[in-house]
Parts: sequence; structure tokens; C-alpha cells
Amino acid sequence: MENIKNFFEFVVNEEYNQVRLDKFISSQIDEATRSYIEKLIDENYVLLNSKVCNKNGKKIKVGDKILVNIPEDEDVDILPENIELKIVFENDDFILINKKYDMVVHPAYGNYTGTLVNALMYYTENLSSVNGKIRPGIVHRLDKDTSGLILVAKNNNSHAKLATMFGDKTIHKTYLCIVKGNFSSENLQGRIENLIGRDVKDRKKMAIVEKNGKIAISNYKVIQQVEGYSLVEVAIETGRTHQIRVHMKSINHPILGDTVYGSADKNVKRQMLHAYKLDFKNPIDNKEYNFTAPLFDDFIDIAKKLKFDIEDYKK
Repeated sequence: MENIKNFFEFVVNEEYNQVRLDKFISSQIDEATRSYIEKLIDENYVLLNSKVCNKNGKKIKVGDKILVNIPEDEDVDILPENIELKIVFENDDFILINKKYDMVVHPAYGNYTGTLVNALMYYTENLSSVNGKIRPGIVHRLDKDTSGLILVAKNNNSHAKLATMFGDKTIHKTYLCIVKGNFSSENLQGRIENLIGRDVKDRKKMAIVEKNGKIAISNYKVIQQVEGYSLVEVAIETGRTHQIRVHMKSINHPILGDTVYGSADKNVKRQMLHAYKLDFKNPIDNKEYNFTAPLFDDFIDIAKKLKFDIEDYKK
């Protein structure tokens, strides 16, 4: 197979014993649609114990080794879609968007519609081309169910500048989250610093690791507490995948609604995590920018039910 651009390797643990092959792979590669996984299996891109397996319903067992090859991107057209965008600010170089929850940032693995990129392409023709046609304008990303501020580059020069700033940690991001549990008086603020890498037991998850990870730093500050829950601001110095979610779990305060690193709650549809604030000095015009993004209704509703005062975060 000469057209392979990426691959995933898994070893089946007890949790997935006798589970269908397609269902297992879908649970491990969360960016991929079920139909895309089925297509990979049908077209011989999946190996089970070093042998091609093209049966979607094949039951796997503990210890099985699975290799999923990802072919080069299909020659697909990413189409503009008339999807509402919450524009916080825009100039000739970048657009700042308050991304709604339940929206994927860019197309991937067979999921080519309904993304932020589709909406951006409808809104403007001025997007950087650095990341190709799949990710025009995209400099950084947020998880599907994390809402809040995301920067989009309108030209290649601004894309390069913004990407360098993210790399140099001169763009400062602050998140707001509701977590489970209350903090002791001596732990109302703190710094979490460790390595984060793929969870060896479940590739869909990230985890704190002792080696083969990347440094991750989060600074948290408790804003309010009610019985059983806390409202917390988290300023990140690095931007690792699922960083805040992993870090809050690591101090026994998982984010409310986070079914991957915490537990499900019938009253909460997604993790209560919002990219609230973005501060940086723009090297293009040498101006200081300070932005905040209002919370979405679902976050506000949950916060009110828990009796938090969030008036300052609604503006």
C-alpha cells in the first residue's frame, strides 16, 4: 500500500472482548465516521493479527493486534455551507470565532460536512492555504464539544505569524469550566505540570505518562464553589490534546459532563468547558488584543441550576 499517510495500532483489552471489529475501531478513532471505518475494512486497510480482515462484524478477543491504515485524503471537494458563525472580531488578517459546542473544527476521516471549515468557506473566500483544502485558515483547534474562542487566519502571512505565536506561547488562553467536587482552602489555585501522551490502554484517551509524552502546563484558579461543584478558570501554557480535561481529572475534579475522563450526567449533554479568553500582541500591527467570548445557553443553564453567579461571563 503506497498511499498510506497514517496508521493506528491497537491491542484489544478485556473491555472490548467479543466486540465487533468496526465498533472497536470507531471507539478508538473518534474523528472518523462509522461509514468511513466500514470502508477502510471493506477495502483491506485493516489488519487483524497481521492478516487483512475485511469483515466489519468480526468479533475480536483479548490480545488481538489491530492495525488500521489511513490512506491519503480522497479527492473530495469541501463545500461551503450556510452555517451560522458567531464572529467576535475580524480584520484583514484573522477572524476570531466563538465556536459553538457540537461542531468539529475541520473535515477528517470521511466527515466532510457540518464543520467549522465548511461554515468559513461560505462566509469568506479569504482563508490561508497553508494547511491545504481540508483545513483552510485553521491555526489551532478545539474539541468538538468544547466551545469558545478560535483564531482563523485569512492569509498565509498571518497564518505563519499566528502559528509562531502559538509555538512561542505568546498567545494566552484562559478557559472556564465547571468541575465536580470542592477544593480545600489551601488548593484554591495551583499549577499542574507533567507529561501527557496517548493512553496505552485506550488510544481514544490521553493520559499523564512518565515517558513518550509532551510537557503540559495548566494553571487553575477556583472562582466559585457550591455544594459538590466548582467554577474554575484554567490558563494554559501549552495546548496538548484534551489537556485541561486530563489535568482536572488528575486532581480528582473531572469536568462536569465529560464522559471520557469523568462520568455521564443525564442533565448535561457535553463537557462544561469553554475557551473564554484570548490575549496576545499582534506582530502584524503591533497592537495588544484582549478578547472574551460569551457563554452559550447550555453552559449558562447548567451554571444557573447549580446556583453559580456567572453574570460576568455572559457578556
